[in-house]
Amino acid sequence: MRGKRSKQYRKLMQSYGMTFGFREPYQVLVDAQMIQDTSRFTMDLIGGLEKALHGKIKPMITQCSIRHLYTLSVPQSEKDPLILFAKNMERRRCNHHELEKPLSTLECLSDVIDPKKSRTNRHRYVIASQEEEVRRFCRGIRGVPLLYVKRSVMILEPMAEGSLGVRDGMEKEKFRTGLRGKPGKRKRDEEEDDTATNLVDGAGDMDVYAQNENGNAEQVKTKRRVRGLKGPNPLSVKKSKKDGPRMEEEEGLASFLVGGKATDGPQEDGANVVETDPDRIDALSGKRKRKRKHRSAKIDDLRQELEGNDEQSA
Repeated sequence: MRGKRSKQYRKLMQSYGMTFGFREPYQVLVDAQMIQDTSRFTMDLIGGLEKALHGKIKPMITQCSIRHLYTLSVPQSEKDPLILFAKNMERRRCNHHELEKPLSTLECLSDVIDPKKSRTNRHRYVIASQEEEVRRFCRGIRGVPLLYVKRSVMILEPMAEGSLGVRDGMEKEKFRTGLRGKPGKRKRDEEEDDTATNLVDGAGDMDVYAQNENGNAEQVKTKRRVRGLKGPNPLSVKKSKKDGPRMEEEEGLASFLVGGKATDGPQEDGANVVETDPDRIDALSGKRKRKRKHRSAKIDDLRQELEGNDEQSA
């Protein structure tokens, strides 16, 4: 099957499923002429039906169609394989076996598909027939997929006008329902109703349109939810590396240094004191400042050391 035709058939069966409730395995009614033609074309009838319908199938045949195979005017060697193949399918009782002669395919399938003449495919049958009269009759019934074989190719007919009208009507009804409001209650709506008790009073009202008992939209006021300030991302905050006694010393020094205006000396009149002398700060913090000697002082020390060594040697 070509890719383009296969894609069209898949979409068509999806439409039948959404509109008329078709589901796998599809119940396919096969007539006697379909079995004869596929046997003449050496086709795999079951495999061809599954490819065309894009799903598993349940092949079925009526009692009248099997009796048509028994009455074929062909050699017995050609007739037996057809009868054996038909007997492997599920038998659909049409209640015409009590008659002396079997009914025609059109009369038999019409009683099976639409026994009450209501123009509906109640049991969701798929019809695989080679007779044009049968397919013409089934086009007048809403929701009947039609299959036939042409030059050893399985063909799925497009949706009939009656079925298209039903599909378009359902689409329009869905559109109108969406404008009026959803008739049912979804799970998300139930969760929102449960969290409505957490709303803050005085946050303002919001207009919402809901569907009342009569199906009309009415205005309902609900309170808006107020969200608080969000804190920083804990993964983006830098962790402190200070710990132990050193942390306590630095905290004490920071509390001593921070807090007022800088002055030349300490203030004892109740104002905050800020120390600016670096030597005093080092003394308070417990750090000892290393003093570097000048270069000339280093030369004098070296000279005195050499003179002392000369005196000892003398």
